[in-house]
Amino acid sequence: MASQILVNVRPNMTRVAYVENKELTDYKVEKRRSPTHVGSIYKGKVLRVLPGMQAAFIDIGLKRSGFLYVGDVLENILANEEYMSKKESGAEDSEEAPSLTDTHDTPFKRNYIKSPIQDLLREGQSLLVQVAKDPLGTKGARVTTQISLPGRSLVYMPQVEHIGVSRRIENESERERLRKLVEGLKPDGGVIVRTAGESAEHSDLDLDLKYLQLVWSEVQKNYEKKKTVGLVYSDIDVELRALRDLLNDDVEKVIVDEKAAYKKIGSFLGQFMPNFKNCLEFYQDPQPLFDTYDIDIEISRSLQRKVWLKSGGYIVIDEAEALVVVDVNTGRYVGKKDLDDTILKTNLEAVREITHQLRIRNCGGIIILDLIDMENPMHREKVINQLEIELKKDRARTAIIHMSDLGLVEMTRKRTRPSLVNTLCEPCPYCEGKGYVKQLATVANEIFRSIEREITLSGGEPLDVAVSCQPQVANWIYEQEVEMLEHIESLLGHQLTIDVEPQFHVEEFEIRRQ
Repeated sequence: MASQILVNVRPNMTRVAYVENKELTDYKVEKRRSPTHVGSIYKGKVLRVLPGMQAAFIDIGLKRSGFLYVGDVLENILANEEYMSKKESGAEDSEEAPSLTDTHDTPFKRNYIKSPIQDLLREGQSLLVQVAKDPLGTKGARVTTQISLPGRSLVYMPQVEHIGVSRRIENESERERLRKLVEGLKPDGGVIVRTAGESAEHSDLDLDLKYLQLVWSEVQKNYEKKKTVGLVYSDIDVELRALRDLLNDDVEKVIVDEKAAYKKIGSFLGQFMPNFKNCLEFYQDPQPLFDTYDIDIEISRSLQRKVWLKSGGYIVIDEAEALVVVDVNTGRYVGKKDLDDTILKTNLEAVREITHQLRIRNCGGIIILDLIDMENPMHREKVINQLEIELKKDRARTAIIHMSDLGLVEMTRKRTRPSLVNTLCEPCPYCEGKGYVKQLATVANEIFRSIEREITLSGGEPLDVAVSCQPQVANWIYEQEVEMLEHIESLLGHQLTIDVEPQFHVEEFEIRRQ
């Protein structure tokens, strides 16, 4: 299947698109002013331990503190801090200070634990953490002390004694072959073979592991040298991460439209992925790269709330902070045979588009799919099977939890970075993110009720009142609320003065006595 990776580099941002059979299937964007922190490693300081939430706030030098759950805390994290304090005081040569090169008793080794967080952390404590999720909304980054370093074929976890193989590699003989190859490397720590590691040879895995072990060694050294909270290690640039994670045998071309990035990618491929170096191509056409492949059109479509299906049906996608709801509708599609067949075809087409949109939009958390209700159990099973097939294309971890009798599908998708909407958009400054504003009639009635309260407070005495409001509201009152206006003026004993304020929000008004 013909695929291309397109890299569009500009001074303010880098965008990477994965195109499969002329269709955008994956998209990454990183702005220079707000790069991702996921994968970066920091020296942190415990600000506050929360026993009631079994979590802690960690200062890592960003605007908002990181959030650390108890399940992500090393068992012997206190021993690590005591060791580091000895290093800083010059006691590293004493018998009480374990060596970082000691594979049996290093403070960076971890055991799985269930101890309460107040027994593991204390305020003011220093510790090594890695960002697992970027800051989102009002939340700070989620951090972990369980470090993992991804390479091309492997993920190296220096604090774990575990060897695993990606579940996406389904062939059992291949899984066993890879497991034996990794065991033969005798890694100092845990290793998981990534999907990209399928068919890898001993030399490929060995080079990958040695590189990641060197990275870990640098992380340890930088942590020891650093005196304050802040960055210890930063993951590679977005275009290199994309190649590391997306480049496979299906990719015919890696097309880059900026000279410096082209050279950097060429060097990266030559060093770590030489088999793909001939795929690299420098784009010199005057037409923008993403326009040539209609990428911007697809991105604009993925920023819309309503997405039309080819049949004439449509889906509506609503994103909340930790929940995504997708509603499926037949729309203009009337089918050809009967109602059940129409519903089945719409749902089947919808799940293909939904999974496509979830990948491009990078939606995560809990996802509810409100499919059109199907009475036939075989039709339900067919739709769920299709959903499972489509989700296998997703590189993020997904899980289908349940399908209710009403056609509601509960599923989850792992989220580490903000969604496309959160990255490229911001809440509407007019409706303040609600997605709606009050009707003119509603605002007019609120004005009338506010005036009635003023009349009550005055004890029934005549009042001279003025109202300032938005022009549309004033027009509505004069044109549609004549009876109510006369009633209010009779209660006031004065004519109501309405001042027009063009700069006012449609819901904004001001009542004042004259």
